[in-house]
Amino acid sequence: MSQLIEMNDIRKVFYADDVETHALAGVHLSIEQGEYVAISGPSGCGKSTLLSLIGLLDTPTDGHYQLNGIGVDGINASQRARIRNKEIGFIFQAFNLIGDLNVLENVELPLTYRSGIGKGERRDRAMAALDRVGMAHRIRHFPSQLSGGQQQRVAVARALVGKPSVLLADEPTGNLDSKNGEAVMALLAELHAGGATICMVTHDPRYADFAQRQVFMFDGQIVDEETLNKLRQQEEQRLEEQISQARARRESIADQA
Repeated sequence: MSQLIEMNDIRKVFYADDVETHALAGVHLSIEQGEYVAISGPSGCGKSTLLSLIGLLDTPTDGHYQLNGIGVDGINASQRARIRNKEIGFIFQAFNLIGDLNVLENVELPLTYRSGIGKGERRDRAMAALDRVGMAHRIRHFPSQLSGGQQQRVAVARALVGKPSVLLADEPTGNLDSKNGEAVMALLAELHAGGATICMVTHDPRYADFAQRQVFMFDGQIVDEETLNKLRQQEEQRLEEQISQARARRESIADQA
């Protein structure tokens, strides 16, 4: 397999007034073509920030990133948009379907931004993508007429229609019940078995187990599972100590009163 994603020493700092927030602190990540990778970790660890950088929705503060052999860490916004439309398919937690467009039109939408693709080809490719996810019978329905699980299937079809190099899924089951969540995960597993490269962010270890490889994050860095568990235990101990101290202060104030 060839290397599709290569990130070296990626850092991301957010600035607000005089405060610096280091969201990513020297991330190294490689994903090969055909891999299925799950990125997991506690809330605020930087996993969604990392996914947005992989997807060219944002730029790193420092570091080097190659996508499908192209250096993308120093390119401008229009170049990012062009590469993103060609190379990346997005699956979002909130589906992000457009309510005024029907299912077919939602899936066709990414292709309208590509030159050289006519109306007939757009329809054919959208129908093929919808058939692949089992939603070809709903092409005239609007998002409000679909269940959450059906909306996510349409969102997967929209991600597939451009034949991207990689599918990026950000908490794809986050807005679904367990039954629909498992159905979407089974669909992603089927797509991976068919050759798709998938990088998924999830906080749910049940769904992370669907992936071929798991990557763990903590405080903006990639760590191994053993280190992650130790850091979580330390964090829980600190939290328990803070709660205990707060209770002691309240009891002391109550005694003085």
